[in-house]
Amino acid sequence: MTTATLPRLLVVDDEPDLRTLYELTLLREGYEIDSAGTVAEALAHLQAQTYSAVITDMKLPDGSGLALLRWLEQAGRPEKAIVITAFGSAENAVEALKAGAYDYLTKPVDLRQFRLVVGSALGRVTPDPAPAAQEKSVATPASALRLVGESPAIRAVRSLIDKVARSMAPVLVQGESGTGKELVARAIHDHGVRAGQGFIAVNCGAIPENLLEAEFFGYRKGAFTGANEDREGFFQAADGGTLFLDEIGDLPLAMQSKLLRVIQERSVRPVGATAETPINVRILSATHKDLSAEVAAGRFRQDLFYRLNVIQIRVPPLRERLEDLGLISTRVLTRIAQDAGVSPAPRLTAGALQTLSRYAFPGNVRELENLLHRALALAGGEWIDADDLGLPDTLLDEDRSESQFAALAVPMEAAPVAEGVSLPEELPSDLARYLDEVERAILLRALELHRFNRTAAAASLGLSLRQIRYRMARLAISAGDS
Repeated sequence: MTTATLPRLLVVDDEPDLRTLYELTLLREGYEIDSAGTVAEALAHLQAQTYSAVITDMKLPDGSGLALLRWLEQAGRPEKAIVITAFGSAENAVEALKAGAYDYLTKPVDLRQFRLVVGSALGRVTPDPAPAAQEKSVATPASALRLVGESPAIRAVRSLIDKVARSMAPVLVQGESGTGKELVARAIHDHGVRAGQGFIAVNCGAIPENLLEAEFFGYRKGAFTGANEDREGFFQAADGGTLFLDEIGDLPLAMQSKLLRVIQERSVRPVGATAETPINVRILSATHKDLSAEVAAGRFRQDLFYRLNVIQIRVPPLRERLEDLGLISTRVLTRIAQDAGVSPAPRLTAGALQTLSRYAFPGNVRELENLLHRALALAGGEWIDADDLGLPDTLLDEDRSESQFAALAVPMEAAPVAEGVSLPEELPSDLARYLDEVERAILLRALELHRFNRTAAAASLGLSLRQIRYRMARLAISAGDS
Protein backbone atom coordinates (compact mmCIF):
# COMPACT_ATOMS: atom_id res chain seq x y z
CA MET A 1 0.00 0.00 0.00
CA THR A 2 1.48 3.37 -1.03
CA THR A 3 0.87 6.68 0.71
CA ALA A 4 -0.12 9.54 -1.58
CA THR A 5 2.35 12.41 -1.39
CA LEU A 6 0.97 15.82 -0.55
CA PRO A 7 1.21 18.53 -3.24
CA ARG A 8 4.24 20.72 -2.58
CA LEU A 9 3.92 24.41 -3.41
CA LEU A 10 6.47 27.21 -3.72
CA VAL A 11 5.36 30.62 -2.37
CA VAL A 12 7.40 33.62 -3.57
CA ASP A 13 6.81 37.02 -1.91
CA ASP A 14 9.22 39.61 -0.51
CA GLU A 15 6.84 40.69 2.29
CA PRO A 16 7.43 38.32 5.26
CA ASP A 17 3.99 38.85 6.84
CA LEU A 18 2.12 38.13 3.61
CA ARG A 19 4.36 35.16 2.85
CA THR A 20 3.60 33.74 6.30
CA LEU A 21 -0.13 34.31 5.78
CA TYR A 22 -0.09 32.45 2.45
CA GLU A 23 1.98 29.63 3.92
CA LEU A 24 -0.34 29.14 6.91
CA THR A 25 -3.45 29.28 4.70
CA LEU A 26 -2.05 26.60 2.39
CA LEU A 27 -0.73 24.42 5.23
CA ARG A 28 -4.28 24.30 6.62
CA GLU A 29 -5.43 23.04 3.22
CA GLY A 30 -3.03 20.09 3.49
CA TYR A 31 -0.22 21.26 1.21
CA GLU A 32 3.52 21.14 1.86
CA ILE A 33 5.14 24.55 1.45
CA ASP A 34 8.52 25.99 0.56
CA SER A 35 8.99 29.75 0.37
CA ALA A 36 11.30 32.34 -1.15
CA GLY A 37 11.63 36.12 -1.01
CA THR A 38 13.45 36.77 -4.28
CA VAL A 39 13.67 35.51 -7.85
CA ALA A 40 17.13 34.05 -7.12
CA GLU A 41 15.87 32.09 -4.08
CA ALA A 42 12.89 30.81 -6.07
CA LEU A 43 15.09 29.62 -8.94
CA ALA A 44 17.35 27.82 -6.46
CA HIS A 45 14.31 25.95 -5.10
CA LEU A 46 13.03 25.16 -8.61
CA GLN A 47 16.39 23.83 -9.73
CA ALA A 48 16.53 21.56 -6.69
CA GLN A 49 13.09 19.99 -7.07
CA THR A 50 9.72 19.98 -8.85
CA TYR A 51 6.58 21.54 -7.36
CA SER A 52 2.89 21.15 -8.00
CA ALA A 53 2.46 24.92 -8.28
CA VAL A 54 4.35 28.20 -7.92
CA ILE A 55 2.56 31.18 -6.32
CA THR A 56 4.53 34.37 -6.93
CA ASP A 57 4.25 38.08 -6.35
CA MET A 58 4.68 40.19 -9.51
CA LYS A 59 7.14 42.69 -8.00
CA LEU A 60 10.22 41.20 -6.32
CA PRO A 61 13.44 42.90 -5.11
CA ASP A 62 15.66 41.38 -7.80
CA GLY A 63 13.22 41.13 -10.68
CA SER A 64 9.69 40.25 -11.73
CA GLY A 65 7.48 37.27 -11.12
CA LEU A 66 7.16 37.17 -14.91
CA ALA A 67 10.82 36.08 -15.03
CA LEU A 68 9.89 32.95 -13.05
CA LEU A 69 6.96 32.26 -15.38
CA ARG A 70 9.19 32.57 -18.45
CA TRP A 71 11.79 30.29 -16.86
CA LEU A 72 9.14 27.65 -16.18
CA GLU A 73 7.88 27.95 -19.75
CA GLN A 74 11.34 27.74 -21.35
CA ALA A 75 12.37 24.82 -19.14
CA GLY A 76 9.19 22.92 -20.01
CA ARG A 77 8.31 22.57 -16.33
CA PRO A 78 4.96 21.12 -15.22
CA GLU A 79 4.28 23.57 -12.35
CA LYS A 80 1.07 25.63 -12.48
CA ALA A 81 1.84 29.31 -11.86
CA ILE A 82 -0.38 31.79 -10.00
CA VAL A 83 0.57 35.48 -9.94
CA ILE A 84 -0.35 37.81 -7.05
CA THR A 85 0.29 41.53 -7.29
CA ALA A 86 -0.72 44.93 -5.96
CA PHE A 87 -0.22 46.35 -9.42
CA GLY A 88 -3.55 45.18 -10.79
CA SER A 89 -3.80 46.62 -14.28
CA ALA A 90 -5.30 44.73 -17.18
CA GLU A 91 -1.92 44.92 -18.94
CA ASN A 92 -0.21 43.07 -16.08
CA ALA A 93 -2.91 40.40 -16.12
CA VAL A 94 -2.53 39.88 -19.88
CA GLU A 95 1.27 39.73 -19.57
CA ALA A 96 1.07 37.12 -16.80
CA LEU A 97 -1.41 34.96 -18.70
CA LYS A 98 0.64 35.20 -21.91
CA ALA A 99 3.70 34.10 -19.94
CA GLY A 100 1.84 30.95 -18.91
CA ALA A 101 0.18 31.85 -15.60
CA TYR A 102 -2.75 29.66 -14.64
CA ASP A 103 -4.52 32.55 -12.91
CA TYR A 104 -3.98 36.05 -11.56
CA LEU A 105 -5.00 37.63 -8.21
CA THR A 106 -4.68 41.18 -6.90
CA LYS A 107 -3.87 42.36 -3.37
CA PRO A 108 -5.41 42.49 -0.82
CA VAL A 109 -6.05 38.83 -1.59
CA ASP A 110 -9.42 37.33 -0.63
CA LEU A 111 -8.31 34.14 1.16
CA ARG A 112 -11.40 32.21 0.08
CA GLN A 113 -10.68 33.05 -3.55
CA PHE A 114 -6.99 32.29 -2.95
CA ARG A 115 -7.84 28.76 -1.73
CA LEU A 116 -10.23 28.20 -4.64
CA VAL A 117 -7.72 29.29 -7.27
CA VAL A 118 -4.97 27.09 -5.83
CA GLY A 119 -7.39 24.18 -5.46
CA SER A 120 -8.58 24.65 -9.03
CA ALA A 121 -5.01 24.72 -10.35
CA LEU A 122 -4.31 21.40 -8.62
CA GLY A 123 -7.70 19.83 -9.32
CA ARG A 124 -8.71 20.07 -5.66
CA VAL A 125 -11.47 22.69 -5.79
CA THR A 126 -13.10 23.37 -2.44
CA PRO A 127 -16.86 23.95 -2.83
CA ASP A 128 -18.33 27.32 -1.95
CA PRO A 129 -20.33 27.64 1.29
CA ALA A 130 -24.01 26.86 1.06
CA PRO A 131 -26.11 29.66 -0.48
CA ALA A 132 -28.12 30.05 2.73
CA ALA A 133 -24.95 30.73 4.69
CA GLN A 134 -23.79 33.23 2.09
CA GLU A 135 -27.06 35.12 2.32
CA LYS A 136 -26.78 35.41 6.09
CA SER A 137 -23.22 36.74 6.10
CA VAL A 138 -21.74 38.76 3.28
CA ALA A 139 -18.13 39.81 3.72
CA THR A 140 -17.45 43.52 3.70
CA PRO A 141 -14.92 44.55 1.03
CA ALA A 142 -11.53 45.45 2.48
CA SER A 143 -11.68 49.03 1.17
CA ALA A 144 -15.03 49.65 2.91
CA LEU A 145 -13.43 49.01 6.31
CA ARG A 146 -11.08 51.99 6.16
CA LEU A 147 -13.71 54.65 6.85
CA VAL A 148 -15.11 52.82 9.88
CA GLY A 149 -15.08 54.89 13.05
CA GLU A 150 -16.73 57.65 15.03
CA SER A 151 -13.77 59.93 15.68
CA PRO A 152 -14.22 63.64 14.83
CA ALA A 153 -11.56 63.30 12.10
CA ILE A 154 -13.30 60.51 10.16
CA ARG A 155 -16.75 62.03 10.74
CA ALA A 156 -15.48 65.23 9.10
CA VAL A 157 -14.32 63.20 6.08
CA ARG A 158 -17.70 61.46 5.73
CA SER A 159 -19.50 64.80 6.02
CA LEU A 160 -17.34 66.31 3.29
CA ILE A 161 -17.95 63.29 1.06
CA ASP A 162 -21.71 63.82 1.33
CA LYS A 163 -21.33 67.47 0.34
CA VAL A 164 -18.95 67.07 -2.62
CA ALA A 165 -20.73 63.99 -4.02
CA ARG A 166 -23.57 66.21 -5.30
CA SER A 167 -21.10 68.47 -7.12
CA MET A 168 -19.40 67.87 -10.46
CA ALA A 169 -16.24 69.68 -9.33
CA PRO A 170 -12.86 67.88 -9.36
CA VAL A 171 -11.73 66.59 -5.95
CA LEU A 172 -8.15 66.04 -4.77
CA VAL A 173 -7.85 63.43 -2.00
CA GLN A 174 -4.65 63.72 0.04
CA GLY A 175 -3.34 61.31 2.63
CA GLU A 176 -0.58 58.91 3.54
CA SER A 177 -0.32 55.46 1.97
CA GLY A 178 -2.84 53.01 3.41
CA THR A 179 -5.33 55.58 4.72
CA GLY A 180 -8.07 54.69 2.23
CA LYS A 181 -7.88 57.41 -0.43
CA GLU A 182 -9.45 55.20 -3.10
CA LEU A 183 -12.29 54.37 -0.72
CA VAL A 184 -13.01 58.10 -0.35
CA ALA A 185 -13.08 58.47 -4.14
CA ARG A 186 -15.41 55.48 -4.51
CA ALA A 187 -17.70 56.87 -1.81
CA ILE A 188 -17.91 60.21 -3.66
CA HIS A 189 -18.82 58.36 -6.85
CA ASP A 190 -21.35 56.06 -5.15
CA HIS A 191 -23.13 58.98 -3.45
CA GLY A 192 -23.32 61.13 -6.58
CA VAL A 193 -25.50 61.27 -9.68
CA ARG A 194 -22.96 59.15 -11.61
CA ALA A 195 -23.30 56.18 -9.24
CA GLY A 196 -24.88 54.00 -11.93
CA GLN A 197 -22.02 54.65 -14.35
CA GLY A 198 -18.46 53.39 -14.45
CA PHE A 199 -15.77 54.09 -11.86
CA ILE A 200 -12.33 53.66 -13.46
CA ALA A 201 -9.38 53.66 -11.06
CA VAL A 202 -5.90 54.26 -12.50
CA ASN A 203 -2.60 54.00 -10.63
CA CYS A 204 -0.61 56.69 -12.42
CA GLY A 205 2.69 55.49 -10.97
CA ALA A 206 2.28 51.90 -12.20
CA ILE A 207 2.13 52.64 -15.95
CA PRO A 208 5.38 52.84 -17.96
CA GLU A 209 5.94 56.35 -19.31
CA ASN A 210 5.97 55.20 -22.95
CA LEU A 211 2.49 53.66 -22.56
CA LEU A 212 0.79 56.52 -20.72
CA GLU A 213 -0.76 58.23 -23.75
CA ALA A 214 -2.13 55.00 -25.23
CA GLU A 215 -3.49 53.85 -21.86
CA PHE A 216 -5.19 57.17 -21.05
CA PHE A 217 -6.49 58.14 -24.50
CA GLY A 218 -6.67 54.84 -26.40
CA TYR A 219 -5.30 54.14 -29.88
CA ARG A 220 -6.36 53.26 -33.39
CA LYS A 221 -5.46 50.12 -35.31
CA GLY A 222 -2.05 50.49 -36.93
CA ALA A 223 -0.97 53.43 -34.73
CA PHE A 224 2.16 51.53 -33.69
CA THR A 225 3.64 48.04 -33.85
CA GLY A 226 1.28 45.63 -32.10
CA ALA A 227 -1.81 47.87 -32.40
CA ASN A 228 -3.89 45.26 -34.22
CA GLU A 229 -7.26 46.76 -33.33
CA ASP A 230 -8.86 49.94 -31.99
CA ARG A 231 -8.77 50.22 -28.24
CA GLU A 232 -10.42 52.60 -25.78
CA GLY A 233 -8.39 54.42 -23.16
CA PHE A 234 -9.25 55.16 -19.54
CA PHE A 235 -11.10 58.37 -20.44
CA GLN A 236 -13.40 56.63 -22.95
CA ALA A 237 -14.01 53.75 -20.52
CA ALA A 238 -15.07 56.26 -17.84
CA ASP A 239 -17.32 58.28 -20.16
CA GLY A 240 -20.45 59.24 -18.25
CA GLY A 241 -18.88 58.16 -14.98
CA THR A 242 -15.84 58.86 -12.82
CA LEU A 243 -12.12 58.63 -13.58
CA PHE A 244 -10.00 58.25 -10.43
CA LEU A 245 -6.34 59.15 -10.93
CA ASP A 246 -4.46 57.64 -8.00
CA GLU A 247 -0.95 58.92 -7.21
CA ILE A 248 -1.41 61.79 -9.67
CA GLY A 249 1.86 63.29 -8.40
CA ASP A 250 3.80 60.51 -10.12
CA LEU A 251 2.80 61.62 -13.64
CA PRO A 252 5.72 63.02 -15.69
CA LEU A 253 5.48 66.65 -16.78
CA ALA A 254 4.89 65.79 -20.45
CA MET A 255 1.83 63.71 -19.56
CA GLN A 256 0.62 66.41 -17.16
CA SER A 257 0.41 68.82 -20.11
CA LYS A 258 -1.66 66.37 -22.15
CA LEU A 259 -3.94 65.65 -19.19
CA LEU A 260 -4.50 69.37 -18.65
CA ARG A 261 -5.54 69.82 -22.27
CA VAL A 262 -8.07 66.98 -22.05
CA ILE A 263 -9.60 68.43 -18.87
CA GLN A 264 -9.87 71.86 -20.48
CA GLU A 265 -11.18 70.70 -23.88
CA ARG A 266 -13.30 67.79 -22.57
CA SER A 267 -12.19 65.68 -25.51
CA VAL A 268 -9.41 63.20 -26.28
CA ARG A 269 -7.56 62.23 -29.41
CA PRO A 270 -6.58 58.53 -29.44
CA VAL A 271 -3.06 57.72 -30.62
CA GLY A 272 -3.17 57.43 -34.41
CA ALA A 273 -6.49 59.28 -34.73
CA THR A 274 -7.08 62.56 -36.56
CA ALA A 275 -10.31 63.57 -34.85
CA GLU A 276 -11.18 64.45 -31.25
CA THR A 277 -13.58 62.28 -29.25
CA PRO A 278 -15.82 64.19 -26.77
CA ILE A 279 -15.77 62.80 -23.22
CA ASN A 280 -17.91 63.43 -20.15
CA VAL A 281 -16.11 62.35 -16.99
CA ARG A 282 -15.73 63.57 -13.44
CA ILE A 283 -12.08 63.69 -12.38
CA LEU A 284 -11.14 62.57 -8.88
CA SER A 285 -7.45 62.36 -8.01
CA ALA A 286 -5.33 61.33 -5.06
CA THR A 287 -1.77 61.60 -3.86
CA HIS A 288 0.40 60.99 -0.81
CA LYS A 289 2.67 63.88 -1.87
CA ASP A 290 2.42 67.56 -1.00
CA LEU A 291 1.49 68.86 -4.45
CA SER A 292 2.01 72.47 -3.41
CA ALA A 293 5.65 71.61 -2.67
CA GLU A 294 5.87 69.68 -5.94
CA VAL A 295 4.62 72.77 -7.80
CA ALA A 296 7.21 74.93 -6.03
CA ALA A 297 9.94 72.44 -6.97
CA GLY A 298 8.86 72.48 -10.62
CA ARG A 299 7.81 68.83 -10.64
CA PHE A 300 4.09 69.46 -11.01
CA ARG A 301 2.30 71.96 -13.25
CA GLN A 302 0.68 74.78 -11.33
CA ASP A 303 -2.20 75.13 -13.80
CA LEU A 304 -3.00 71.42 -13.56
CA PHE A 305 -2.83 71.61 -9.75
CA TYR A 306 -5.43 74.38 -9.75
CA ARG A 307 -7.66 72.35 -12.09
CA LEU A 308 -7.52 69.25 -9.88
CA ASN A 309 -7.53 70.94 -6.46
CA VAL A 310 -10.97 72.59 -6.69
CA ILE A 311 -12.08 70.67 -3.57
CA GLN A 312 -9.59 68.97 -1.27
CA ILE A 313 -10.22 66.15 1.21
CA ARG A 314 -7.50 65.12 3.64
CA VAL A 315 -7.77 61.54 4.90
CA PRO A 316 -6.30 61.39 8.44
CA PRO A 317 -3.64 58.79 9.27
CA LEU A 318 -4.61 56.09 11.74
CA ARG A 319 -2.44 57.58 14.49
CA GLU A 320 -4.68 60.68 14.46
CA ARG A 321 -7.83 58.64 15.10
CA LEU A 322 -6.72 55.92 17.50
CA GLU A 323 -10.12 56.05 19.19
CA ASP A 324 -11.39 54.19 16.10
CA LEU A 325 -8.85 51.39 16.54
CA GLY A 326 -11.22 49.03 18.37
CA LEU A 327 -14.03 49.43 15.82
CA ILE A 328 -11.73 49.02 12.83
CA SER A 329 -9.98 45.99 14.33
CA THR A 330 -13.28 44.25 15.08
CA ARG A 331 -14.53 44.80 11.52
CA VAL A 332 -11.22 43.65 10.02
CA LEU A 333 -11.10 40.50 12.16
CA THR A 334 -14.70 39.65 11.28
CA ARG A 335 -13.94 39.85 7.56
CA ILE A 336 -10.66 37.93 7.83
CA ALA A 337 -12.35 35.21 9.87
CA GLN A 338 -15.12 34.89 7.26
CA ASP A 339 -12.54 34.61 4.48
CA ALA A 340 -10.55 32.00 6.40
CA GLY A 341 -13.64 30.01 7.47
CA VAL A 342 -12.97 30.67 11.16
CA SER A 343 -15.94 30.93 13.52
CA PRO A 344 -16.40 32.72 15.81
CA ALA A 345 -14.13 35.59 14.79
CA PRO A 346 -11.29 36.08 17.29
CA ARG A 347 -11.35 39.23 19.40
CA LEU A 348 -8.60 41.44 20.79
CA THR A 349 -7.87 41.35 24.49
CA ALA A 350 -7.54 44.66 26.29
CA GLY A 351 -3.77 44.11 26.36
CA ALA A 352 -3.63 43.60 22.60
CA LEU A 353 -5.67 46.73 21.95
CA GLN A 354 -3.46 48.74 24.29
CA THR A 355 -0.36 47.46 22.45
CA LEU A 356 -1.86 48.49 19.10
CA SER A 357 -2.68 51.93 20.50
CA ARG A 358 1.00 52.44 21.32
CA TYR A 359 2.12 51.74 17.72
CA ALA A 360 2.44 54.56 15.16
CA PHE A 361 1.16 52.55 12.13
CA PRO A 362 3.27 54.13 9.37
CA GLY A 363 1.30 51.98 6.90
CA ASN A 364 -2.04 53.04 8.43
CA VAL A 365 -5.15 50.86 8.05
CA ARG A 366 -3.54 48.72 5.35
CA GLU A 367 -0.75 47.84 7.79
CA LEU A 368 -3.30 47.12 10.54
CA GLU A 369 -5.10 44.70 8.22
CA ASN A 370 -1.85 42.86 7.42
CA LEU A 371 -0.90 42.73 11.10
CA LEU A 372 -4.29 41.29 12.09
CA HIS A 373 -4.13 38.77 9.23
CA ARG A 374 -0.90 37.46 10.72
CA ALA A 375 -2.14 37.58 14.33
CA LEU A 376 -5.29 35.63 13.50
CA ALA A 377 -3.26 32.97 11.73
CA LEU A 378 -0.90 32.58 14.71
CA ALA A 379 -3.30 33.00 17.66
CA GLY A 380 -5.18 29.72 17.34
CA GLY A 381 -7.96 30.67 19.74
CA GLU A 382 -10.89 33.00 20.33
CA TRP A 383 -8.70 35.77 21.73
CA ILE A 384 -5.74 37.61 20.21
CA ASP A 385 -3.30 38.73 22.88
CA ALA A 386 -0.47 41.26 22.71
CA ASP A 387 2.09 38.48 22.17
CA ASP A 388 0.26 37.34 19.02
CA LEU A 389 0.73 40.75 17.38
CA GLY A 390 4.50 40.37 17.09
CA LEU A 391 5.21 44.08 17.66
CA PRO A 392 8.65 44.62 19.26
CA ASP A 393 8.69 46.85 22.34
CA THR A 394 11.17 49.14 20.57
CA LEU A 395 8.40 50.18 18.15
CA LEU A 396 5.88 51.06 20.86
CA ASP A 397 5.27 54.47 22.43
CA GLU A 398 5.82 54.16 26.17
CA ASP A 399 4.39 57.64 26.83
CA ARG A 400 0.81 56.91 25.79
CA SER A 401 -1.35 57.63 28.84
CA GLU A 402 -3.97 55.39 30.40
CA SER A 403 -6.59 58.08 29.71
CA GLN A 404 -5.79 57.90 25.98
CA PHE A 405 -6.20 54.14 26.08
CA ALA A 406 -9.48 54.45 28.00
CA ALA A 407 -10.84 56.67 25.21
CA LEU A 408 -10.56 53.87 22.65
CA ALA A 409 -13.86 52.61 21.29
CA VAL A 410 -13.80 48.92 22.21
CA PRO A 411 -16.94 47.10 20.98
CA MET A 412 -16.18 43.80 22.70
CA GLU A 413 -16.81 41.94 25.90
CA ALA A 414 -14.23 41.58 28.63
CA ALA A 415 -12.28 38.32 28.54
CA PRO A 416 -13.86 35.80 30.91
CA VAL A 417 -12.09 34.99 34.17
CA ALA A 418 -11.32 31.29 34.44
CA GLU A 419 -12.99 29.40 37.26
CA GLY A 420 -10.77 28.43 40.17
CA VAL A 421 -8.33 31.31 39.75
CA SER A 422 -7.15 32.51 43.17
CA LEU A 423 -6.17 36.13 43.60
CA PRO A 424 -3.35 37.25 45.95
CA GLU A 425 -4.45 38.54 49.36
CA GLU A 426 -2.61 41.81 48.73
CA LEU A 427 -2.68 43.53 45.37
CA PRO A 428 0.76 43.58 43.73
CA SER A 429 2.52 46.94 43.58
CA ASP A 430 4.00 46.06 40.17
CA LEU A 431 1.32 44.18 38.19
CA ALA A 432 3.44 43.59 35.07
CA ARG A 433 6.28 42.05 37.09
CA TYR A 434 3.85 39.97 39.15
CA LEU A 435 2.15 38.58 36.02
CA ASP A 436 5.53 37.77 34.46
CA GLU A 437 6.49 35.80 37.57
CA VAL A 438 3.20 33.88 37.52
CA GLU A 439 3.54 33.13 33.79
CA ARG A 440 7.16 32.02 34.23
CA ALA A 441 6.17 29.64 37.02
CA ILE A 442 3.35 28.15 34.92
CA LEU A 443 5.59 27.68 31.88
CA LEU A 444 8.32 26.02 33.97
CA ARG A 445 5.75 23.71 35.58
CA ALA A 446 4.40 22.65 32.16
CA LEU A 447 7.90 22.11 30.79
CA GLU A 448 8.90 19.98 33.80
CA LEU A 449 5.74 17.85 33.49
CA HIS A 450 6.58 17.14 29.85
CA ARG A 451 10.34 16.63 30.34
CA PHE A 452 11.02 19.97 28.61
CA ASN A 453 9.32 18.88 25.39
CA ARG A 454 8.21 22.32 24.21
CA THR A 455 5.63 21.00 21.74
CA ALA A 456 3.88 18.92 24.42
CA ALA A 457 4.13 21.70 27.03
CA ALA A 458 2.66 24.21 24.59
CA ALA A 459 -0.24 21.89 23.72
CA SER A 460 -1.04 21.38 27.41
CA LEU A 461 -1.37 25.15 27.83
CA GLY A 462 -3.34 25.73 24.63
CA LEU A 463 -0.39 27.45 22.97
CA SER A 464 1.33 26.94 19.64
CA LEU A 465 5.03 26.05 19.49
CA ARG A 466 5.76 29.54 18.17
CA GLN A 467 3.89 31.12 21.10
CA ILE A 468 5.68 29.13 23.79
CA ARG A 469 9.04 29.88 22.16
CA TYR A 470 8.21 33.59 22.21
CA ARG A 471 7.18 33.47 25.88
CA MET A 472 10.26 31.46 26.89
CA ALA A 473 12.52 33.97 25.16
CA ARG A 474 10.71 36.95 26.71
CA LEU A 475 10.91 35.47 30.21
CA ALA A 476 14.49 34.17 29.77
CA ILE A 477 13.56 30.51 30.22
CA SER A 478 16.10 28.04 28.84
CA ALA A 479 15.65 24.30 28.32
CA GLY A 480 17.72 23.59 31.44
CA ASP A 481 15.87 25.83 33.90
CA SER A 482 14.19 24.25 36.90
